Amino acid sequence: MKEIKIEATLTIFDSVKELPDDIRLLIDKAIKARTKAYAPYSQFQVGAAILLDNGKIVTGSNQENASFPSGLCAERTAIYYAGAKYPKAHIIRMAISATSLNKPSLTPIPPCGACRQAIAEYEIKQKEPIEIYYMGATGNVALSKSLENLLPFFFDKSVL
Repeated sequence: MKEIKIEATLTIFDSVKELPDDIRLLIDKAIKARTKAYAPYSQFQVGAAILLDNGKIVTGSNQENASFPSGLCAERTAIYYAGAKYPKAHIIRMAISATSLNKPSLTPIPPCGACRQAIAEYEIKQKEPIEIYYMGATGNVALSKSLENLLPFFFDKSVL
């Protein structure tokens, strides 16, 4: 038998005010995207903003459907749009803001498992880590310098 120890390193900022201007701009775009979410069932809104190496910023918001599996998360909406519109661009960083309309979240909310896997695919594709900043409605902001901190055993083509 062998035991494996997994460690994740995150940086927690007390608020958006602690971040450099370029990161605050990206988070602001994620917050604005969150307000465009279509979430009539869960009342849970998420916005994502992605900075590409060509300087473009792509945003996305969650889009629900009465047939729940048919909806799409903000992170995947943004990342797939970036991949379709700018297929050769690399993703430098992503900002995410999420909250419930019923009870605003003040703690950082990381991407769901399906979104983590989608982000992992792009890290693998570009052979470079993607910085991920995530937060609730307000409050602390968490930074993961790579998706690997959030999903250490991701599924990739090596297992196919």
